[in-house]
Amino acid sequence: MTSKKYELVDRETLFQGYFRMDRFHIRHESFAGGWTDTITREILDRGRRAVGVLLFEPEGDKVILIEQFRAGAMAKDEYPWLTEVVAGIVDPGETREATARREAREEAGCDVRELQQIMAYFPTPGCSSEHTTLYVGRTTAPEHGSLHGLPQEGEDIRAHVLDATQAINLLYANKLRDAATIIALQWFATHHTELRSRWLHSSESP
Repeated sequence: MTSKKYELVDRETLFQGYFRMDRFHIRHESFAGGWTDTITREILDRGRRAVGVLLFEPEGDKVILIEQFRAGAMAKDEYPWLTEVVAGIVDPGETREATARREAREEAGCDVRELQQIMAYFPTPGCSSEHTTLYVGRTTAPEHGSLHGLPQEGEDIRAHVLDATQAINLLYANKLRDAATIIALQWFATHHTELRSRWLHSSESP
């Protein structure tokens, strides 16, 4: 929309653990002209990029979602088991596509045969550097209710295999609470027919 400049006056690291919390002192060009005073913002630095992948089996018209415990929901006194798309953090030296395939195997027992990017976005740019790239991945559905995840990472994950219309209806019924899953299924609701037709046609091509 606009092209403006900013200046990083100072940066302090307040906490360094699995995540890092930094305090930024910044000034930037204003819409009214000139520059703002120096402002201070605390930012949760995820460090690495994240990916999410909506798993889809076109042959059976099935969507695979996962269910797992989320401490962030617990901290807000919300029911902490969330239904989500597969997601994870990109390891050093790993491509986003490779992460999507790895997480699909670890969290849902699915091998992804084809990936298509949906979009990339900042979930909470006001307070976090987290950046997520969403994909839809072509796969074969696992057994409904099968258990997955890496115990050494504290993962306890159940796979849910749904008819595509059932998955879309979760969106329309306001049953989803995870942003990546809502965005992915909003996209899927619009592109489902075209995507399924294209992937089924590619299977039939010599």
